[in-house]
Amino acid sequence: MTVTETFMKGLRVLEPNLLEDSRGVFFKTLHKEEFTKLNLPLDWSEEYFSLSHKNVIRGMHFQVPPEAHCKIVSCLKGSVLDVVIDLRKNSETFGKTFATELNDMNRKVLIIPKGCAHGFLSLQDNSLMFYKVSSIYSPECDMGIRWNSIDFEWPTNKPIVSIRDEQHLDFKEFNSPFN
Repeated sequence: MTVTETFMKGLRVLEPNLLEDSRGVFFKTLHKEEFTKLNLPLDWSEEYFSLSHKNVIRGMHFQVPPEAHCKIVSCLKGSVLDVVIDLRKNSETFGKTFATELNDMNRKVLIIPKGCAHGFLSLQDNSLMFYKVSSIYSPECDMGIRWNSIDFEWPTNKPIVSIRDEQHLDFKEFNSPFN
């Protein structure tokens, strides 16, 4: 497993070792000893999937304290442009975005720290995303930043966005509880 640090503190890109043969591919996205050695989070409380059509934008989602969580995300089928924005007020990268393509060919995995919002643009029909989060979903702590209010140019002219995601606060209006 290769781990690459990004310019955003705590945001890492994992590239699992692939075992390929005539049957297909096998790879691990979580390994306790390896994660411990690399000082990566181990405490996961929920996991879930999303399936998206091409041009769907989901995000920018996060939970605020006391139920803030870190996430592991990967694209099992299809392709997405994954985007993270730093919401930690005292961070050198506050308000900055990071984007990378996750797909079923590169099999990259993102580890997203607490205090960052996450979203993605589905680049293909039937893009299947897998998530692990470190805290249980809390409706009271669930929040988002409106996808088009961050400093990022989404490469689509016809985004498909939920009503909920359209109603999130603009980044400029958000008073971050993350330090």
